[in-house]
Amino acid sequence: MSTDISFKHINRLAIPALISGVSEPILSLTDAAIIGNVDLNATESLAAVGIVTTFISMLIWVLGQTRSAISSIVSQYVGANKLDQIKNLPAQAIFIITSLSIIIIITTYPFAKAIFKLYNASDLILDYSIVYYRIRVLGFPFTLFTIAVFGAFRGLQNTYHPMLIALTGTLINIVLDVLLVYGIEGVIPAMHIQGAAYASVIAQIIMALFSTYFLLKKTNIPLIPRFPFNKEIRRFILMIINLFVRTIALNVTLYYASAFATSYGAEYIAAYTIAINLWFLGAFIVDGYASAGNILSGKLLGAKAYKELIRLSNKLIRYGIIIGVILGLVGGLIYHPIGHLFTQEPKVLNAFYEVFWIVLLMQPFCTLAFIFDGIFKGLGKMKYLRNVLLFATFLVFLPVLFWLDSLNYKLYAIFIGITLWIIARGIPLIVKFRKTFMPLIQNG
Repeated sequence: MSTDISFKHINRLAIPALISGVSEPILSLTDAAIIGNVDLNATESLAAVGIVTTFISMLIWVLGQTRSAISSIVSQYVGANKLDQIKNLPAQAIFIITSLSIIIIITTYPFAKAIFKLYNASDLILDYSIVYYRIRVLGFPFTLFTIAVFGAFRGLQNTYHPMLIALTGTLINIVLDVLLVYGIEGVIPAMHIQGAAYASVIAQIIMALFSTYFLLKKTNIPLIPRFPFNKEIRRFILMIINLFVRTIALNVTLYYASAFATSYGAEYIAAYTIAINLWFLGAFIVDGYASAGNILSGKLLGAKAYKELIRLSNKLIRYGIIIGVILGLVGGLIYHPIGHLFTQEPKVLNAFYEVFWIVLLMQPFCTLAFIFDGIFKGLGKMKYLRNVLLFATFLVFLPVLFWLDSLNYKLYAIFIGITLWIIARGIPLIVKFRKTFMPLIQNG
């Protein structure tokens, strides 16, 4: 089976995936921008949104790895022209992951106060964090359901319908954010931070409904799980376990970054919230090309088209560097206006402007790391991804963070550590990929 890896075809997959991927950070950025401009306790509210978003992102990334595992297996079977053998796998995977999400809600809901104390939240920030989380987490199963369906679509080489679903959810969230946070006098009461949480939950439910509709309407993959388990469920679970450990390591990085920023004071965690959400936005923009790498590499591996696989990686490296440079330049052009989108507090803005240049400088390194993350997920090489991130987190990021924090670098310590962490993630993946597949071309 031939696979098109032209610039046009890569973009046909990447651009819808890019638009789809950007929806998640836009949901968080919308909450941050609207909450950061309320009249009542804006800095504390923004800090609470940042803390809760970090924790919920951890939960989503831990269990949302279903998307990569489903996409990898489905795309490989598409490449081998054997899709019928795993048609019942996505429904079984969705059943497993949504069941786990309900267990997580039950076990975290009563302990929200203790959880956010671990992030150094206290007083009003802690109160807001608890309120926001206990509403926002109710959308968790719907988010994981949608992510898993997106994985099935990606494995089928389809990023268009996930884009439509994500755009719908994002637009609904933005409209509801404005209506529920600020209210309409005499019609809808202003709900402040609770309104932002309700807006996110409603948007997540609607996205899950649209996901169900499109999967049933546009594919022949069923959503009702039928047993016994598919023969590939064991490989799926092993992928999930490796990605689970990897994501725990990723979230150790985010936890320490958030906890250190919180310990510096309200203006620092607010500035960190803005900077890290913009970093997430850049990451999700690149995720379009990482998704194209994921989708096409799995299909090429299934077809044993190793020469095309190397060509694909070379093209994505070029695209990644160009995108990273563009992101950095655009951020530089709107350096000061972008801060005012989120807050008007002078102390928060000063702390943000001091470190935002580091976020912009690391963008080309981020694009390469994220693109090769996508390629390795498509290849099903989850164990190596796990080991690389363990190395980057525990032998690079944490030592750098603690060292620079001891020198009182504050937010500089966090973002310099993240930059080195990204470099330590990307370089080993590029080296390993070429060492694995170059000999297969030469021997072939």
